[in-house]
Amino acid sequence: HTAQQGRMLCAPHVWPDPGGPRVLGTMGILTLVLCSCSGHPESLPWDLPAMSSWEHQGGLVFIHMESSLYSLPCSPIGMEVADPTYRWVQDGAAPRLFSVTKEGHLLFQHFQAGDSGKYSCTIFYMKHGIPVSQTFHYSIFGYHVLGGLDTVLLFHSKLCEDEWTKRFLWGLRDKLRQLEIEQHCKFQLTATFCFPSLNSPSDEFIIQVQLEVSLFGPHWDEHCKSQDMETVTDCYRKTVQHNLGQVQLALTRFFKEHKSFHVTGADSPSINFTNEFVGFLKTEQCSGGYGQTKQLQRCLDCCIVCPPGTFSPPRNSQCSPCPVGTYSPTYGVALCTPCKDGMITRVLGASSVTDCVKKERTKQAVSVVHRIPVLLLIILPALLVINFLFILSSCYWFYQEYQVSSPRASKKTGSTMRMETVTSFFRIPRQGPQAGPDAGPASDTGHLDTSTSQGGYKKHRHGAPSPAVTSNLATVTDETTPVLTLEDRKDTF
Repeated sequence: HTAQQGRMLCAPHVWPDPGGPRVLGTMGILTLVLCSCSGHPESLPWDLPAMSSWEHQGGLVFIHMESSLYSLPCSPIGMEVADPTYRWVQDGAAPRLFSVTKEGHLLFQHFQAGDSGKYSCTIFYMKHGIPVSQTFHYSIFGYHVLGGLDTVLLFHSKLCEDEWTKRFLWGLRDKLRQLEIEQHCKFQLTATFCFPSLNSPSDEFIIQVQLEVSLFGPHWDEHCKSQDMETVTDCYRKTVQHNLGQVQLALTRFFKEHKSFHVTGADSPSINFTNEFVGFLKTEQCSGGYGQTKQLQRCLDCCIVCPPGTFSPPRNSQCSPCPVGTYSPTYGVALCTPCKDGMITRVLGASSVTDCVKKERTKQAVSVVHRIPVLLLIILPALLVINFLFILSSCYWFYQEYQVSSPRASKKTGSTMRMETVTSFFRIPRQGPQAGPDAGPASDTGHLDTSTSQGGYKKHRHGAPSPAVTSNLATVTDETTPVLTLEDRKDTF
């Protein structure tokens, strides 16, 4: 184990050089001593590694969307080395060419949400005859300050057909293009509606056009180029508020000068679209693919680009995880990409197409559903037989429970006593073989004496109950008075 440690020390992968030749010499002597003690003279201090390298975390970098020109240095500490070589790469992205200055600065012109990601810059140089490299890692996020403008335009026209409306919108875009360049903004047509006019519904229509104005057009931040990173956000806010007023005035003036738009067709005369109304609404909402994640401390209300695995539709202020069955592999998406071929993702927030898997569980569930009829054919007959046997056994036990027992039984249940009492009241004859060979006077129910409510005794003819007995029949309860035979009555006297 000691020899293995010595070998590792004698052939280090990273050769630290924090203090120049003096420190390097001291460490070389210590390494020589360790190598001598470990018994490995082949690992000498002058057998230096081919290259010494360091890894550094450069931290988070926030770049405003549509920045005119953003310059990111390779080293945040401003290293001064002789004849350095720089190499920039974007982690997890397809290889591409970057615009890098002689000093190694990475240039972003018209920064977009998709330019966000993890970047690495490596500096290669020679020091004391040893090749050295230092790599700095950055996480770059796009952001933008709040501010926008919604415009509603109303035009009168004689037609309300999609073909003519499309031609009109194409001409409108062309004429607004020059205004975009002048005002450093962007216009986007978001919706169009057509409905009859109230004045003459039969032959006149109103075309409503919704226009979204973004204040972050080419060179919108020219006045903030020389600002420090800590104060540049305040400059952006002021520029947006100033441009809001300027764009509003420019649009009002534009539609006063361009009151009518003529659209011509191949086989029909020209149709006029006349502007009748221009309305503005200032908005403070995030653009599509951005959300208020509060990562930028100097601007907590700014909108930060949504990372992979999340999305944010336009006019939404939050980044949400991609639903199951979708994914987003890049930064700043407004909608997640659905998995193809009926595949799904196991969890929310998938960030790669490899997260899409087949619906194995769903297929298993479908196969089980298809097997259900076969299972029913096997189980249903058995269930019917069991139910039939259960019904038969229930009837048998019900019959055994409530059948009339023999009158000579010495031990009777409460229910049997009540049934015998009712039988005695109705004087049901028991003759022949039903009475049994041992039937005696006690079984002759024809000589029945019963007590009335007044307490007296009366004797009646065989087979006819007295009126008192008939009246008492309706008052038979669970606590029925025992039936007295002739022998029992003699004993009582």
